Amino acid sequence: MHRTIKITTLCCLLLATAGAVQAQGNYRMTFSSPSLADGKHYMGQHFRDTFIVKDSAEAKGGSVVFAGKKKLDTGVYTLLDGQKKKLFDFMVDDSRTFSIAFDEKKSNAGMKVTGSKANSLMYTYMAKLDWANEQSKGINEKRKDPAKKAEADNEMKALSDEMKSFEDNYLNTNKQYRFTQLIKMFSNVDVPQELPTGCRDTNLREWQAKYYRAHYWDNVDLKDHSLIYTPHLYDKMNFYFFNILYYQDADTTTKYAERLLDKMVGDSTMLRYFMEFALPKYERDTKHIGWDQVFVNLVRDYYLTGKCKWATPAEVYNKRQTVDFLSQSLIGAMGQELLMADTNQSEDPKDWISSHALPQKYVMLWFWDPDCNHCKKQTAELKILYDSLTAAGNKIFEVYAVGYESDVAKWKNYVHKHQLPFINVGGPNVNIDYQEAYNVHGAPTMILLNADRQIIMNKTLATKMVLPFIENYEKSHPEQANRAPSKWQLEGIRRAKIK
Repeated sequence: MHRTIKITTLCCLLLATAGAVQAQGNYRMTFSSPSLADGKHYMGQHFRDTFIVKDSAEAKGGSVVFAGKKKLDTGVYTLLDGQKKKLFDFMVDDSRTFSIAFDEKKSNAGMKVTGSKANSLMYTYMAKLDWANEQSKGINEKRKDPAKKAEADNEMKALSDEMKSFEDNYLNTNKQYRFTQLIKMFSNVDVPQELPTGCRDTNLREWQAKYYRAHYWDNVDLKDHSLIYTPHLYDKMNFYFFNILYYQDADTTTKYAERLLDKMVGDSTMLRYFMEFALPKYERDTKHIGWDQVFVNLVRDYYLTGKCKWATPAEVYNKRQTVDFLSQSLIGAMGQELLMADTNQSEDPKDWISSHALPQKYVMLWFWDPDCNHCKKQTAELKILYDSLTAAGNKIFEVYAVGYESDVAKWKNYVHKHQLPFINVGGPNVNIDYQEAYNVHGAPTMILLNADRQIIMNKTLATKMVLPFIENYEKSHPEQANRAPSKWQLEGIRRAKIK
């Protein structure tokens, strides 16, 4: 059985800033190294994935000194080079007057601190973790040899026990330092290894995953505003939204996201920090099914209910407009019928082809551009799949291919040259603005409609995933598998007979 060292989440990340304790006024911090280049350097603080510059100074002769009378909050700051790239983090805690000499590698073990026990203890802690990780790598290499596996397991257990003792002692004897407090705050949540008595779940791993999602933030004091300047709050937030919740459906993601956000309602600082991080990613994503629904849910439940106190009326109005726009193309929404001219480009609406009145159970709206290389490649793949299904007499879906190209002649020539067998429509003759109706920002864009012409998928799938998606859809919606033809299918059959 593999054993690994239990090390806090903090082991490779130096946490920043802290409580509301203010400096006494003056500070003087000296950083020196033979590798330190001459020129401008900066002292900064983490904010999300960037830095806020707090001071600047000129380095000369391998040394740079930051000195001033500004009050500095307790916490971890960052030494930045002339391009504002991170060199390393350091603490402002027990002292505002100290010096740190560092080696070329800026290793934790190579940090020599004078005048700040908080920094000295922190680098000692980090250096011990670096050492343990290297030992662990060596032991895992030894474990690959079957003859040495038992010996390696014993060594790993001894190392794990040593690190557990080291960490317990460190945390218990250095409670007054902010770095220690942050270690405890951002430590991983312990997940039970057995199902609790009376639990209705039977799958331990699934229950543990739900437990982890629900308790992920237990140790973090979300009322501590100083945490917004810590790199680890950003990393923890990013990991939660876009790793732990990454593969969840929109309803599950919304549920857990709102459990977290509800803890911050009334606290504009924290709520804004989280909302302004997550919302743009959910809104602008073009690959993940359901993320647009999460955006709509969060805007409706927070911005449009007045919980985002910082938001101006104009911002709320814009959010409402975006939600109204996106809501038309969310999964489960009724797809709007398109009526468009085919390659004959008739201007008589009676000749235009409906996207809905088709005999196939499913319709793929395929918005593509003959000048787009990705469009051309996937259109060719779709043609192969389409032709094979047609030959097998099992064309479960129709492709309503919209030429996303203002040059009608170029589009028509491409369709004829490549003998595209789809329902090919395009040009200016159309009943509605399909870009608005289906949130089409560019090509290629794929939308799948079911028999009732509801949207069941609004992200572009790889061609090889289309049939598996429909198969999985029918498994989760058994009522769709063997249903009688809808009015749209019947209308499509009638129209086909007329032709």
